[in-house]
Amino acid sequence: MSILTFYRLATITLTPFARPALNWRAKRGKEDPERLDERLGVASLPRPAGRLVWLHGASLGESLSLLPLIDRFIQRGVEVLVTSGTYGSARLLAERLPAGAVHQFLPLDAPHFVERFLDHWRPDLALFAESELWPNIVLDIHRRGAPLVLVNARISSASAQRWRRAPGVGAELFSKIDLCLAQDADNAARFLGLGAPRARVAGNLKFDVPAPPVDASKLAALKGALGARPVFAAVSTHPGEEDFVLDAHQEMARQLPALLTVIVPRHTVRGDEIAKLARARGLNAGLRSQDGPPGRDTQIYVADTIGELGLIFRAAEVVFMGRSLGQGGGHNPIEPAKLGCAILHGPAVEDFADVYAELNAAKAAARVADAPALARAALYLLSQPARMRKMGRAGVEVVERLGGASREIMTAIEPYLAQLAATRQ
Repeated sequence: MSILTFYRLATITLTPFARPALNWRAKRGKEDPERLDERLGVASLPRPAGRLVWLHGASLGESLSLLPLIDRFIQRGVEVLVTSGTYGSARLLAERLPAGAVHQFLPLDAPHFVERFLDHWRPDLALFAESELWPNIVLDIHRRGAPLVLVNARISSASAQRWRRAPGVGAELFSKIDLCLAQDADNAARFLGLGAPRARVAGNLKFDVPAPPVDASKLAALKGALGARPVFAAVSTHPGEEDFVLDAHQEMARQLPALLTVIVPRHTVRGDEIAKLARARGLNAGLRSQDGPPGRDTQIYVADTIGELGLIFRAAEVVFMGRSLGQGGGHNPIEPAKLGCAILHGPAVEDFADVYAELNAAKAAARVADAPALARAALYLLSQPARMRKMGRAGVEVVERLGGASREIMTAIEPYLAQLAATRQ
């Protein structure tokens, strides 16, 4: 019995436990309790008539990276189905998807759920972002004859090595991908080495994503509350990093007593935990979800809300990107760069190594090794507004120069769209 056959049988066996597992996750805020049926392949919306392109992004970052492509498909008169797998991504996409695109949760990768999903939606073309590959979904798309294209495709050396340890599985799955449109040449080579029939470089879609939007009234209220206070933000932080940020704040506050430090945790449910960490140090901490704008005496402001990064990036002057001190991999710095923020980051940014390399080379971002270095760098920038603004302008120039992936991807998939148009006629 092959590994894929065993996997398929195992997912069939586990199917009866899917609903209880989803209910358990929903109680913990990890699933939308009103849309659990979608995770079982039951559509909550009708299929639109005409050509339908299915785009999938696993989580928030991958989903948002698809926005430039979604706009281009809609301009071509193509209907768009967008799927994702996280509650947070669904909530944000509900605000940012244009008319002509609909969202559903990705079904769990069990044959019955996948078949029910595909029977209803019948996509003419499937585009998956980065490296999200679920065996039953990939194999069923292939059996139905719909082309599958990986866009913004990337796979780390470690992940590629894991696939190579099961060569039969990797070759069978990757051979079902019609085309890999990779972020760079190294990623393209890895996909070819794993058995993908075709791969080419198209660039990084995330450079084409519009800057995160902002509610003008919320921005005015926040800036009114801030006045002339210096603002430092630590964004997408993970457990352990907040201690570094609080250390840095206390060090900086000795010279900048009016300093406000904004902490945006990667997982908003950790907001209260972070506020308690700050209060344990004697710092006055406020939660955006409960307390509204920061008060004059607020020292640590925990932005534990979803969809407000556009607000924070426009209010902050210096931004530290989390998951980069200690164990990490980094988080995407493109959004703050688009909005002209001066960016700081730790050494562990391998998941976005090429982006940080470009920003660092242009002096649009700077690496810090620990909390004292973070405090020194942020304090220097906050004390040198001309240098800070120059750093921000350099970031804007970098992301503008590296854009264009959505155009390259549309050019690469033009033959598929032409074939769909001919088939429909």
